[in-house]
Amino acid sequence: MEEPFRDTRTLVIQLRDRIADLIRTEGLQPGDKMPTEAQLTQRFRISRPALREALKLLEQDAVIYVEHGRGRFVSALSAVQVDRPITVFESVTDMARHCGYQMISKVLSISEEAPEAAVAEKLKLEAGERVIRLERLRLEQHEPIMYCLDYIPRRVIPTRLYDIDWSGSLLSLLEQHRHRPRMSAANVSAVMLPDDVVERNDLRDFGPALLITETCFDTAGIPVIYAIDYHRGSHFTFSLART
Repeated sequence: MEEPFRDTRTLVIQLRDRIADLIRTEGLQPGDKMPTEAQLTQRFRISRPALREALKLLEQDAVIYVEHGRGRFVSALSAVQVDRPITVFESVTDMARHCGYQMISKVLSISEEAPEAAVAEKLKLEAGERVIRLERLRLEQHEPIMYCLDYIPRRVIPTRLYDIDWSGSLLSLLEQHRHRPRMSAANVSAVMLPDDVVERNDLRDFGPALLITETCFDTAGIPVIYAIDYHRGSHFTFSLART
């Protein structure tokens, strides 16, 4: 049975999720052997390199494991249902869609500037390098649910700032410049929005937030985004499985 893709998420993320769904719908149990690469490429009508990336993500998430010379197998962790695992790297748009939201982005400010020391360190910038600072509010039906700050090395996106629609996907924009993020290192903490952000954007009702600070890397391991995202605590939860 062929199952071609019809949604707008990144191809590898789509495929990872579809294979995870296949494990559940086909009733595969821990220790069962996974379908072969040939079977999966035919089923999903996908290239083998994309399939291998998706399988690598499932292996990183410990949903499957590899026995060299024997193949891939379903792991015991596959029996643990974890909704929105915090270990999964995905765009804010994909994450919101997974949570059932159809967000729109409101650009609050966009500028080019000399980075603060902490930002320069996260992005491994040389002396004199500049960054793009993007400030956005994410809304669900006009209700603010995320406040986001993104810093991108200026050399990564040399285009004139005001020729770009900054309300769209930042990951897709970076892909156009051959620097799409593929992985990240993140820290999570429970906080309140900074007072100046609250006052400037009239966010007094935002309440407690889950702050995720994240450095995103492209396939060459180059840091291309330093993100500071405040998730409204009343709208987002994150899950994890412990092994």
